[in-house]
Amino acid sequence: MHGTDQTARRLLDSSARLSRDPATEIDWEAPLGDGYGLSPEWSTLYGTAYWDELTEAQRVELTRHEAASVASTGIWFEMILQQLILRDVYSVNPASAEFQWALTEIADECRHSIMFARASGRLVDAEYRPGTKARELGRMFKTVATGETAYAAILVAEEVLDVMQRDWMRDRRVEPLVRTVNHIHVVEESRHMVFARDETRQRLAGSGAARRWVSALVIAIAADMIVSSMVTRAVYANAGLDPERALREARANEHHRSLLRSSCANLMDFLGEVGLLTPAATRVYRRTGLR
Repeated sequence: MHGTDQTARRLLDSSARLSRDPATEIDWEAPLGDGYGLSPEWSTLYGTAYWDELTEAQRVELTRHEAASVASTGIWFEMILQQLILRDVYSVNPASAEFQWALTEIADECRHSIMFARASGRLVDAEYRPGTKARELGRMFKTVATGETAYAAILVAEEVLDVMQRDWMRDRRVEPLVRTVNHIHVVEESRHMVFARDETRQRLAGSGAARRWVSALVIAIAADMIVSSMVTRAVYANAGLDPERALREARANEHHRSLLRSSCANLMDFLGEVGLLTPAATRVYRRTGLR
């Protein structure tokens, strides 16, 4: 592990002061209200003709299923992230701040995954997970990804969720349980993003153009895999909508693509700064709607 000891120590100090425990800080038995699962503007159908036809109750139900699906994608990638980091610190000195911060981050992610799972179970009676292709690609990625490829892919997942959840946690139309979950996640993920950026820069030091080209493309493909898995066809069926029509209108929804692009502006600036925004990678990001 090549992250600076100073950064790791600073993040450990921050974690000691600001870490949250969802098991005790959230009242899991409190009854749910009738709030949205996420800000309606972030719904994949917001701005479409189909959205205009939905009743308020249907919109709320749709966003709850969308929030549960996004949470399941978060759990899936957090499991990948934990394995990447454990493999990376396998031979690192346990007395080092880098090693101890890595395990602290893994502990955070474990709590987050449990928190997402419990919140999803409260919101909807449905099980979501990425499709078979994404799960198998994820299995391969967690086995072979190293260096900047691993840490920049971690950053992509965290940055995209971060901007969404900052909007949702401030939106009083959103169910209070969801807002609290998002607030806890945003506070703790801010440390993880600092770590991922620092590690990406460190791993790229002295790397050549060919390595950056390959890494940039792999990271972009991972981003595509993550974003395309967030809201699946099953969401629309479980929300009582016509899944074929909903999926068709969601894929053509320029409003949602615009939100995704704006959420990734800082990420794209960073990838460009470190040489990971090649023409080939940019084409993938454009297809995904992140660029």
